[in-house]
Amino acid sequence: MITRAAVVPHPPLLVPELVAGATAETEPVRAATLAAAGKLPGPWVAVAVDPAGPATFVPPLSGTFLGYGVDVPASLGGDLPPDAHVPLPVLVTAWLRERCAVEVSRVELVPPDLPTSDCVSLGRRLAAEDCGLLVLGDGSTRHGPRSPGSDDERSGPFDTAVHELLAAADTDGLLGLDTGLARELGAQGRAAWQVLAGVPGPWRCSSADFFAPFGVGYHVAVWERP
Repeated sequence: MITRAAVVPHPPLLVPELVAGATAETEPVRAATLAAAGKLPGPWVAVAVDPAGPATFVPPLSGTFLGYGVDVPASLGGDLPPDAHVPLPVLVTAWLRERCAVEVSRVELVPPDLPTSDCVSLGRRLAAEDCGLLVLGDGSTRHGPRSPGSDDERSGPFDTAVHELLAAADTDGLLGLDTGLARELGAQGRAAWQVLAGVPGPWRCSSADFFAPFGVGYHVAVWERP
C-alpha cells in the first residue's frame, strides 16, 4: 500500500548548474522539492506528465541535462552511458533519486490530455504497490509578464485553488479540476495530480507550498495516511 506521496514540479531550474545566474531566486523551489522528496520511502514509483506519454522508464537508465544547457548527468540506477533523449520528468526523478539516496522502480509518463477517468484508473492500479509515490507536474505557465506564455489573469485563481486542494488533501476537488482550463493555462500537472487523487484514501497533507518564479506555478506537497 502507498502510505506517502510527494507532489513536486519538474522544471530544469531545480538543477543549480542550469541556473547559475538565478540560483538564489530558484532556491526556495529547490529546497522545498528536495525536502518533500526526501520524506518518501523507497522504492519510488514516479508518475509524471509529458507529451512522450504514455511510456514507462525503468532502471538501469541514465540521462543528461545537456539539452537544457549543461551536461549534468542523472541516473535512475545502473551504470549505462547517458541517453540524450530521456524526457525531462525522468531526468528530474533521477536527479532527485540521487540526492535522496533511494531506489526507483519505474517512472510512468502520462500525456497532458489524459482524461480524468483514466487518471483515476491509474491511481487505483498503483494503490496496492508498496512504494513511495512521486507525483511530478507543473502549474500554469501564464503567471504575469515573465511567464513563458502570455499573461492570463485566470492563472492566479487556478493555482491558488490547486494549492488549497493539495493542502486539504481534497481528492474530490482535484478530480473536479477543469481539464479545459488547465490546458489553456498550460498546467500540465493536472493529469498527475488527478492520478494521485485516484489513489484511495484517506489522506492528510502534512505540508504544501506554492511558488511562481519566472511566471510558472510550482506546487510542492506531501500526503500521508492519517
